Amino acid sequence: MENNQNLQTEKVLYTGKTYTTGGRDGFSKSSDGNLQVKFSTPGGTEPGTNPEQLFAAGWSACFIGALGITARKRKIRLSPETAVDAEVDLCINDDAYFLQARLWVNLPGIDHETAKLLIEEAHQTCPYSKATRGNINVEINII
Repeated sequence: MENNQNLQTEKVLYTGKTYTTGGRDGFSKSSDGNLQVKFSTPGGTEPGTNPEQLFAAGWSACFIGALGITARKRKIRLSPETAVDAEVDLCINDDAYFLQARLWVNLPGIDHETAKLLIEEAHQTCPYSKATRGNINVEINII
């Protein structure tokens, strides 16, 4: 397996473990039992979620955490209403599937220039942002 970031692992903070069967029409559960998900086709009528929704939820939660780290470093207090709406698109081009994403960041009580600075720094800190950087198109907007 290739490590593209050339980072040495100093300490593993947490390992998320899941068991999945059936792919996009299957089921996934975490090793601790806290996550149990039935999958369904994106945009379908069957009950369940899809990997794009899970990715969007994970990325938005992680991005808010990165915003918190960035804000604390700058002695800025984030509102409890800080929110990220994430949109992850499953796309196809010439039979090749790919993702693209948009993050809509709401930082109540923070002026536009400060919000822009916090978002830029959070995008450098967030592990999901790092994982997608250079691999998918990402647009980040302030709302």
